[in-house]
Amino acid sequence: MTNSLSSAPTIRVQSEDFDLQAEVDLLTKRVPGIGAIVTFSGLCRDEGGTLAALELEYYPGMAEAEMTRIATRAIERFGLLGLTAIHRHGKIAAGENIVLVIAAARHRHAAFDGASFVMDFLKTAAPFWKKEHGTDGSSGAWIAAKDADDAARDKWK
Repeated sequence: MTNSLSSAPTIRVQSEDFDLQAEVDLLTKRVPGIGAIVTFSGLCRDEGGTLAALELEYYPGMAEAEMTRIATRAIERFGLLGLTAIHRHGKIAAGENIVLVIAAARHRHAAFDGASFVMDFLKTAAPFWKKEHGTDGSSGAWIAAKDADDAARDKWK
């Protein structure tokens, strides 16, 4: 579903934290006609107290381009009026924000589907890598992709 009123997505990769409400406010102020906002905020889990932090690396330039491609596809497919996607990099402590997706649409179903679509593709297509840092001071291996993430992405094809 194409929507001529949609705007270009806001895409950022940054080391600093983000403010969910401030990002929602920015989107709703610049995009008229919104009837639904769906937000997804992914946090660094503590894995039962064993994980102190995740170290996230990314491919500069390529990560933003892929995020823009994914977001643009979501806007076109679901008729979104606006979309924001922010992904952090660097060392992120347990409990801190990693990723934010805000999908704005006229109706809730498009906003929910748009946000889910973006997250499912960010997990599998955007060039980000995660390494675990344990509470015991250990540093684990880089985390491999999960089959469940591929299955979630494939439902959109």
